[in-house]
Amino acid sequence: MIFPVAGRGRPRQRHIPDMKSITAQAMLEMAPWRTVSWRRGTKGRLSARFAAVRVRVADGPPQRIRDMGAQHLPGEELWVIGEHRSTGERKYYLSNLPADTPLKQLAGAIKARWVCEQAHQQLKEELGLDHFEGRSWTGLHRHALMAMIAYAFLQSRRLNKARGGKKNPRAPTPTKPPRRPSRNPHRARAAASNPLHALPQNLQS
Repeated sequence: MIFPVAGRGRPRQRHIPDMKSITAQAMLEMAPWRTVSWRRGTKGRLSARFAAVRVRVADGPPQRIRDMGAQHLPGEELWVIGEHRSTGERKYYLSNLPADTPLKQLAGAIKARWVCEQAHQQLKEELGLDHFEGRSWTGLHRHALMAMIAYAFLQSRRLNKARGGKKNPRAPTPTKPPRRPSRNPHRARAAASNPLHALPQNLQS
């Protein structure tokens, strides 16, 4: 940021950047690109070429910069990340991860979005996340919570099956423990000789 000297009129009161803002594509042209693999898919390892540069994004308040008219001043310092896919498609991203974050972690954070989108789609299509018709936040929160619990259960079953793990054997049905024998020998002998209790003599129908 520099303080420009006005050639005429009132003196400037705000600083301006000493260079024009450029596009992400132009900024990453000279950056080192590297092939990064983030996870294993159904057809093998997923990989693409990535590059990242630490920049100040031009999203600050608008300010007249020399003869360029109203331009946005530099704002927060972020990562600008470029991706070149094997299909020739190019993508660009912004990330607010710390400045010492390695490139592989940046790529993994970007690609984690696909997993979130797939989970959200399955929650709506298979578990009725979008079937809520109430009007209260508590009801919506409970509905979303139950849908996510069901999704976590089904996901754990799917992962166990993919690993080839065996199902958990059913626990044996607990048997009822035998009754403790009576400590009174006279009562025990009476119960053995006459297992049925005698009905009272004055019982009337």
